[in-house]
Amino acid sequence: MAESKSTPITAEMYDYVLAHNPPLNAAQRDIIELTRQQFPDAAGMQSAEEQGPLLAFLVRLIGARHVVEVGTFTGFSALSMAQALPADGTLIACDVSEEWTAYGREAWEKAGVGDRVELRIAPALETLRAMPAEPHIDLAYLDADKGGYIAYWEELVPRMRQGGLIVADNVLYHGQVTDPAATGSALAIRAFNDHVMADSRMEAVILTVADGVTLARKR
Repeated sequence: MAESKSTPITAEMYDYVLAHNPPLNAAQRDIIELTRQQFPDAAGMQSAEEQGPLLAFLVRLIGARHVVEVGTFTGFSALSMAQALPADGTLIACDVSEEWTAYGREAWEKAGVGDRVELRIAPALETLRAMPAEPHIDLAYLDADKGGYIAYWEELVPRMRQGGLIVADNVLYHGQVTDPAATGSALAIRAFNDHVMADSRMEAVILTVADGVTLARKR
C-alpha cells in the first residue's frame, strides 16, 4: 500500500490555508453566509471556501473566456469564476432550482458580474446537448448530481477546446469511494473516476482538495 504524505487538515491548519490563500471578497463572503443562514441543511452543497480562489486561479491561468458550470446552487462558485473572467467573458450556469439560484443572481448583480453569467434553469443534459457541438468551452466545473457525472462528462468533453479544463468536485465523496459496499452517489463517483481514467481524450489528476477535485485537460 502506498504511503500518504498528506498533512492532516485540522481546524487550525484549515484556517492557516485560508489565511494564506487569496482572500475572499465581500460578495463571496456574503453569499457563503447567506447560504448558511437560508439553507442550513443544504449548505454543504456549496463549494468549499478554498475552491473559490482555486477556480478563479484556473480561469485566469488558462485565459478562459467561455465557462460552463453544471450545478450552481446559490452561486458561490459561479461568482468566483465570473469575477475572474475578462469583461467580455461568459459563464453558462446550469441548475434546476429557481429558489437556490435566485440568491446567486442577486450576488452576481451586486458584484457587478451579472452580465457575464447566463443562468439556464433546466435539466443540465438538455442545456449541454443544446450547445454548439464543436469545441468551444475553455473551462467546465462539474458539481451536480453524482449519478449524472458520466453523462455530463460525455457531453462536455467533445465541446472542450484543446487545452481546456474540466474540474469535477466531490470525487472522493467523503471517503466512501473506497468502500466495497458503496452504493448510490459514492458508487456513481467511483464509476465516474474509473471512466475519467480510461478516457484517452483527456489527461487527469485527482487532488485531495476539499472532498476531492479532479482536474482534466483536453489533449
